[in-house]
Amino acid sequence: MDAVDLARLQFALTSIYHWLFVPFTLGMTILVAVMEWTYVNTKQEVYKKMAKFWGKLFLINFAMGVVTGIVQEFHFGMNWSEYSRFMGDIFGAPLALEALTAFFLESTFMGVWIFGWDRLSSKAHAVVATLTAIGTNLSAFWILVASSFMQHPVGYVVRNGRAEMDNFLAILSNGYVPGQYFHIVLNGLMTAAVVIAAISAWHLIRKAHIDFYKKSVKWGLVVTLVAGLAAAGVGHHQGQYIAEVQPMKMAAIEALWDTQDPAPFSIIASIDEQGQKNDFAIQIPGGLSFLTQNSFTSGKVMGIKDLQAQAEAQYGPGNYIPDVTAIFWTFRVMCLAFGIMIIVALIGVCKVNKETFVQGTTYLKWLFWMLPLTYIANATGWFTAEAGRQPWLVYGLQTTTAGASTNVTAPEIVTTIVGFTAIYVIVAIAAVYLACEHIKKGPDGNSSHDVAEKEEARLWN
Repeated sequence: MDAVDLARLQFALTSIYHWLFVPFTLGMTILVAVMEWTYVNTKQEVYKKMAKFWGKLFLINFAMGVVTGIVQEFHFGMNWSEYSRFMGDIFGAPLALEALTAFFLESTFMGVWIFGWDRLSSKAHAVVATLTAIGTNLSAFWILVASSFMQHPVGYVVRNGRAEMDNFLAILSNGYVPGQYFHIVLNGLMTAAVVIAAISAWHLIRKAHIDFYKKSVKWGLVVTLVAGLAAAGVGHHQGQYIAEVQPMKMAAIEALWDTQDPAPFSIIASIDEQGQKNDFAIQIPGGLSFLTQNSFTSGKVMGIKDLQAQAEAQYGPGNYIPDVTAIFWTFRVMCLAFGIMIIVALIGVCKVNKETFVQGTTYLKWLFWMLPLTYIANATGWFTAEAGRQPWLVYGLQTTTAGASTNVTAPEIVTTIVGFTAIYVIVAIAAVYLACEHIKKGPDGNSSHDVAEKEEARLWN
């Protein structure tokens, strides 16, 4: 592999690792704040316990996300120095605002939240939790403003070989931002809710802290269902916008080689990228036209071949087709994982209020195994969004190859990949250990095994 491919691999590894923690952080801050306000309004101690227990899990997750996020910024200056030179005037502004308006806000109030349980009134502490949630999600907003420019550049001029900011409001109001931001926030809520539901199911299988975890699992199931359905709606809207501003990405997601009107949606396909065709496909007639233009009977969707010809005419000779097979299947893995979570949550919402909910274990086991699905959905969704933009680093302005550093060598990148990966593994083991120990102890600091033994002893006596 050359230096560019190694730089891509390193950034991909860091991004995937970082993205394991971000959605959970975004969603859990909101849920913890809601739990605290519920405690303020009801005075029921269980909601305070919920905020403390799930909030501590958030803190472990947040620490991991910050560490990996900082490493990403070093990549920009080292492996992608040409990108930083070309895009720094624009990309740097929202990142600076993220630090000034959001990161300091969330970090400051997070400290107050940690140490303020016995020093603040319940209402003041709920306000602190709310400000932490606002700071965390505002941080995501600024980062996604920068990311959205890479997907759909607006408000700029190219001068002296650099992209320079021409209209900050245009960058801020980029049509790509709302769909991407709300989709990610809703996915974050869904991720946090699935984690709550899955961990609660694990304890309920062991008949530990039943009242606490039954209430928690109800929260998790309801939020999973509501946030999931809302995310699907936002995702549909975002898909229509992508079809407009990034037609090649949409065509690649569907492996649509030829322009069609109406265009079908392929459920599965055997893709021949070399021959630019699908050897086999199970399709829904007009499905893609409906997804992009709300009509099964009409709606022209450009195919990959025609879009490649357009790109060559506009930008010059080159291959402007992303990895169709990878994008096609990662998108479907995301949809499958998402669909399973929605179905399991819907079943749970119908069952959770019944007395028999905690007596059987079959459904609870299914609920527990939803835990990896949310991370699979997040990772494959983000891969689809970013890999679908290739070969562009900044869509229509700078290719990935042009954005790479000219000074960093392949051996140097290999060395840092090995070093960073080793550190990531060690830190991940530590984080998982801390999270598992916290989960085992439960809301009262006693493990589910200890609780089961106490309950058995009580019954015998």
